[in-house]
Amino acid sequence: MAADDDDYVYDEATGEWRPASELAAEAAAANQVLDAAGNVLKDGDSVTLIKDLKVKGAGQTLKQGTVIKSIRLTDNPEEIDCRHDAIKGLVLRTEFVRKR
Repeated sequence: MAADDDDYVYDEATGEWRPASELAAEAAAANQVLDAAGNVLKDGDSVTLIKDLKVKGAGQTLKQGTVIKSIRLTDNPEEIDCRHDAIKGLVLRTEFVRKR
C-alpha cells in the first residue's frame, strides 16, 4: 500500500476528509484541455480548425480544415500554442479546433 493512500486531506467544498490520491486525480481531470468536440488534447497533438479564423496582426485568414501540428498546452486550458508556416507565435482557442 502506498503512503499516499494513507494521507487524508480536508475538502472544504464537501466538508469531508478525503484520500489525497482521490483529490489529486480530480484535480488532474479538472485541468484537462478539451477541444470543441470534448476530446482531451495533449502536447504534440495535431488539430484541425473547425471554422475560418482571421489572425490579428498577420493580415490573413486561416481556413476551416487547416491542420496545425505539434500543439503545446498553455497555463490557460482554453488556449493552445501552435506553429503555422506563415504565422509565428500563434495562439488558438480550443473552442475552434478538433483533434485529428
